[in-house]
Amino acid sequence: MHVWIPNIFEFKGGIQVYSRFFLEALHSFKFVTGRIILKHDRRIPTSALIHFNSFQFHCLGQWPLFLRTLVFSAQLLWVALIDRPKLIITTHLNFTPLAYYLKYFFKIPYWTIAHGVDAWDIQDSRLRQSLSNAELILSVGQYTRHRLLREQTLQPEQVKLLPNTFNAQAFQISSKPSLLLDRYQIEYQKAIILTVARLDSTERYKGYDQIIKALPQIKAEVPDVHYILVGKGNDKSRIEKLIHDLNLEACVTLTGFIPDEELCDHYNLCDVFAMPSKGEGFGIVYLEALACGKPTLGGNQDGGIDALCQGELGALVDPDNIDEIAHTLIQILQGSYPHPLMYQPQALRQKVIEVYGFQAFQDKLLGLLQTTDLVN
Repeated sequence: MHVWIPNIFEFKGGIQVYSRFFLEALHSFKFVTGRIILKHDRRIPTSALIHFNSFQFHCLGQWPLFLRTLVFSAQLLWVALIDRPKLIITTHLNFTPLAYYLKYFFKIPYWTIAHGVDAWDIQDSRLRQSLSNAELILSVGQYTRHRLLREQTLQPEQVKLLPNTFNAQAFQISSKPSLLLDRYQIEYQKAIILTVARLDSTERYKGYDQIIKALPQIKAEVPDVHYILVGKGNDKSRIEKLIHDLNLEACVTLTGFIPDEELCDHYNLCDVFAMPSKGEGFGIVYLEALACGKPTLGGNQDGGIDALCQGELGALVDPDNIDEIAHTLIQILQGSYPHPLMYQPQALRQKVIEVYGFQAFQDKLLGLLQTTDLVN
């Protein structure tokens, strides 16, 4: 097998996290060997080379950016012609046109993975052609799968679900950490709303603006409310101005960058996790919050629907409706939202692990691979 990946080790985003879990699952199957070709990583950590010892890695990130796509493509072609792999898997749709040419000329089958916005409203004719000729498209959620089937020329059996997963062991239920309460100078009794997101001007769809705009209404009913927004990015100054204009400085904390080892503590700091997004392919942060037993709110117009199991695991709201966001968060904080599971932390944790834990991901991928020649 050959697996083509944008990057894993030097940048953390949704595609990178998914690709790492995908690679971890492949490594657990003893019948899988092959090459991993990474476009943007410059090197592989020694620990990863030792751990993933059934794969040979190729990194192209050391090449200048203006040459990298050309060199990456040449590398993919060269090793494919040497190995003639039984299967190529691309973890980003943009790599599929080259996979299509390899299939067309050398009969090498390929799969690809659709994460979200990358798969929505595709107009490029080469990309549309390469998708229609893929043996399989793995969609991280039902929302993206439905959009692909509606917008592209694909057969239903051509698009299968392989939802996101997460590291359940890294996210556990605990009490509010006094260290963070002290750091942010917040009293224990405060009702805390939390969002974890990149504060990038291209990712305003995540809905942190909407929560800030809803805070005056929430504060009128829950005076001790405090909003913590975790993340960094170039949108920070605009958010600060919005907070200032609404006179909310005393009840909003922008934490900036938080290392991974502190994420669990931040989830446990809150009383509700909220990200009313409308452009999210899935949203692993929802799973992490649920694993910490937290009531969770998402948007009803994107992949958050999948992460919250169509509302079974949390509240889904119109991300454009400030009044609805405010009303729902007030209900959750006051314990009156009509969803008993929200207030059962251990049951929430058990359910999200059952549906989206790594074992479920691994089992699903194994079932898909068993339909190929790799297991023969």
